[in-house]
This record gives sequence, C-alpha cells and structure tokens, in this order.
Amino acid sequence: MTDQSSPFTGFPVSPVYDGMTSTAVRDLLDVLSVPGVISFAGGAPAAESFEIDDVRECFDWVFANRGAKALQYSSTPGEPELREQAAHRVSRTLPTTADQIQITTGSQEAIYLVGHAMLRPGDVVLVERPTYLAAVQAFASSGARLIGIPSDDDGAQPEALEELIREHDPRFVYLIPTFQNPSGVSMPAQRRREIAEVLLRTGAPLVEDDPYGELRFEGETAPQIAALPGMARQTLLLNSMSKIMSPGIRVGWIRGEGPIMNTLSIAKEAMGLHSSVVDQLAVARYLEHYDVDAHVAEVAALYRGRRDAMAAALPSILPEGATLTRPEGGMFLWATLGNGIDTTALLPMAVQEGVAFVPGASFFAHDPDRTTMRLSYVTNPPEVIDEGVERLGRALRRWRG
Repeated sequence: MTDQSSPFTGFPVSPVYDGMTSTAVRDLLDVLSVPGVISFAGGAPAAESFEIDDVRECFDWVFANRGAKALQYSSTPGEPELREQAAHRVSRTLPTTADQIQITTGSQEAIYLVGHAMLRPGDVVLVERPTYLAAVQAFASSGARLIGIPSDDDGAQPEALEELIREHDPRFVYLIPTFQNPSGVSMPAQRRREIAEVLLRTGAPLVEDDPYGELRFEGETAPQIAALPGMARQTLLLNSMSKIMSPGIRVGWIRGEGPIMNTLSIAKEAMGLHSSVVDQLAVARYLEHYDVDAHVAEVAALYRGRRDAMAAALPSILPEGATLTRPEGGMFLWATLGNGIDTTALLPMAVQEGVAFVPGASFFAHDPDRTTMRLSYVTNPPEVIDEGVERLGRALRRWRG
C-alpha cells in the first residue's frame, strides 16, 4: 500500500536521460519482434553461420579444465589468455602486445568506455556523416557535441576533416573505415593515407571502430588507419568477436598505447569490474584451437550471395534518382531515395506490408537526410530477400499514392 503522504516523488534522473522513454536501438528491436515481418533492419549475423558445436566444445573445455578460475573474480584488463590471443590476431596487421589490449564486454561497451573515459560535457567529437547510431547515443550520454564530417563514396573527406579539426579542436575523431555502419562504404587505401596525414598533422586522436573488417568478400584489403606509419600511438582500435563468432558472447577489445590504457582500465573497473571470465576463456580457446579464418571465409561467402541478391532486387523498386551503395563486405546497404520520401514515415507502411528497415535519420549527428535507409542483407536467404524487397516496393507505391 502506498503512503500518499510520503514526500517521496520518484527517483531523480540524470539530465542526459530525463524525458527519454525510448531510443533508436530499442525502437529497432521492437520492430524486429513483430510477427511475420521480414527484417532488413537488424545488424545481427546469420544465425545459421554460428559454429555451435565448436563453441560448445570451448565452453565444455573451460569448465572441465579451468572451472574454478572461470567462476571467480578476475582482473579488469582481461584474462591473460584472451589478451594474448587478441594481440596475436591484431598483430597480423598491427604489431601488438598483450599489455596493449583492454578486454571489453563487446565493442558497444568499448565505444561507451572510450566516451566515458575521455569526454567532458560540451566536448566535440567528429564522426562520419552518416555514422553508427549507437555511437551517437553513447557519446551523447557523456555530454559530447557530435559534428558530422562530410563524406563521399570513399568515406570521410580529408579536407573537410582538417577544416573541422582546426575549427572545433575535437576531443577525438570516430571513424568506421571498413564496411561502415550504416553505409557499407570502405575507404580505399589512398583515402586512409590522406586521413592519417590530416590526423598526424593536427594531432587529433582517432577512435577506429573495426567490427566488420574481416568480412570482405571482394576487392582489395586496405590497412587499418591504426596500422599506417605513425598512427598506432594516436589510435584506439576497437574490435569485436560478435561478427566472426557470436554476438551473444559479449567479447571485444580495445587496442591502444600509453597511459590511456590504464585510464580505460580504471573506468571499466568502476563500470563493471571485468567482463565475463567464462566467456573470455571460451573465446581464448576458440581463437587458439579452431580455424577462425576458415569460418570467416565461409561467412563472407554466404554474405556475398545475399548482398548480390539484395543489390539485384532493389533497383527495380526504388524511385528514379535513388542511389544505392554496393559494399565489398560487411553487412549493410545504404539507400538514398530522394524525391521527398521520409523513410521514418515510410517505415510503418513497410511494416504493414511485412518488411522492416532502419530509417536513416538516426544515423546522423545533425541535419539528417530523411530520405535514407539502412538495409541489412545478411540475416535472410536470397528467396526471402526477394520477397522482402517486393513488400518494400508495395510500401513505396503506397507512399507515392
């Protein structure tokens, strides 16, 4: 029974969250739960690609051989076995030691952790235009002001980046150079070198998010910006096991150099002490004893067929003048419909027709292009993609009246 005379009026809420009842990510998950809807909305890997037996064997081994350790508290930087394996994997493109690795509970925690450890209210962060919507949410929660870098078919424009750095003195620059979320764009090697030259010339720190880099199915591999001469000490490189093993096993890491790594560890200690020891040990076992590269190659081949199916089906239903990216890897296509089509208003019509996508507006730090949409091709087989595109075409015809 509630005492009506009590002076308690409810729990106070931080100004960051005051009045917030939902988020773009939560709204997206709600759409995914609608029965009968073909979803091009989620960023979830194809479930049939999961190596369930291999992963089960890893967990079985952990409990059979390291059970007591797996169930005990651990150190904040991460389990030594996993840090060694992460360093080994990163070293294929960028020489790395275990003490340069901070384990995180997925790359989303890594993004939040970087913002929490580095940002003050009012600080500027430069991001691509468009950029990852959950990064916008994470950095904004630390009070940052996000400013979009004009981008083209090759990614962020170096001249615009340098101008914005000199004008705003950002706390850091956040980029997804390889198979960017949401656009699917991958910076060619020359553009990466030009971006690195700007960052080295201005001294601006880089946070390079690379969750999709291994999912290349065509084209030439370009080095991470962090791996370019002089950039390792100036870059925090974020990686994740979500796209190459499983997103349900929340394991990622940050690769960096210098005092910032201790700062990140102290910040993570305050947030959650450490990531799941069970998951860390299982992932370390998987990386050391299983053919991860062969698995990634199989996943990339699967995704290529689904990219081809969606890229072939979409042009026939898009309005005249619309543009569509054709990524060489990763998980997403990005469509710009133009013609005054507000994709946020289009989405309910699409869901009524039985298909979902992500409206593009939430991927912009400011001044969004509301005629854009992100479409994931990885979750559904080609025949389902064809049916989903047909449903999307019906929604567009309804919009045009």
